[in-house]
Amino acid sequence: MKNDDKKPDLVVFNEESQKYDAALKPYGTSASSPVIKPLNTASWKNDGIQRVNKQLKSKFDEVKKQYEDLMQKFKYNDLIYNAKFSFEPNIGENYHLYNNKNGEPFLSIISPEQCNFEYLGSFRLNTDKMWEKIES
Repeated sequence: MKNDDKKPDLVVFNEESQKYDAALKPYGTSASSPVIKPLNTASWKNDGIQRVNKQLKSKFDEVKKQYEDLMQKFKYNDLIYNAKFSFEPNIGENYHLYNNKNGEPFLSIISPEQCNFEYLGSFRLNTDKMWEKIES
């Protein structure tokens, strides 16, 4: 298109279709058209951010609790498997963990009421060969 064929700015002419298409536009094209004001989306965004952060924090706390529980199980199993015992523990039986006079852990079938050593906890061996702490 040549410069002398150029339409004034207030005339809406589509150069691709070679048609006047002001009525087809989704927005006002004349000076008397209503003003287009951008929406204030800040409150919507802030609400969304707060909801997402709350949900993510809740999930994080849940995963953190699972991790802490898993680490506690690992520590107990590591402690028991490295403790001294001279018998083969049976699955499903209760055993008691103590520290001897030298501070070394050992596993015993003797209950805490019948023993004078430092009591560390009672445990049960499950079918996966994992030690579970028995809450008293």
